[in-house]
Amino acid sequence: MPHTSLDALDRGLIAALQTHARESTAGLARQLGVARTTVIARLARLEREGVIVGYTVRLGRDTAETAIDAYVGITVAPKAGRAVERALSRMPELRQLATVSGEFDYLALVRAETTERLDALLDEIGAIDGVTRTHTSIVLGRRIDRT
Repeated sequence: MPHTSLDALDRGLIAALQTHARESTAGLARQLGVARTTVIARLARLEREGVIVGYTVRLGRDTAETAIDAYVGITVAPKAGRAVERALSRMPELRQLATVSGEFDYLALVRAETTERLDALLDEIGAIDGVTRTHTSIVLGRRIDRT
């Protein structure tokens, strides 16, 4: 898959989409001062090259501020990683999943609306076939957040 370097227009287009992924191509063209057909062509190229791999929904600040975030270290049995990843991917509360070095195989960031839902979610993660151990740290506050 060829990958060219991103120019200022590519970066501007990506930044605009990160702010509002549902913006129309006409709206993006107005923001960037280019033709709508240019935006369509750039989007197609960025998607084809794997720079843009999807569009998503971000929840509003009120929802995020009242939710409970937790990092969950997950240890899995040998050769169970793919099955565990598939099971975790079906959980809408899963925000991020990373493979990591060290004590755990994965580090998951989960967001639950209540402590009761977090408790149930942690039980669900622990019950996934192949998960041998979990360790949870609840986020008390964010000092720096660049997301």
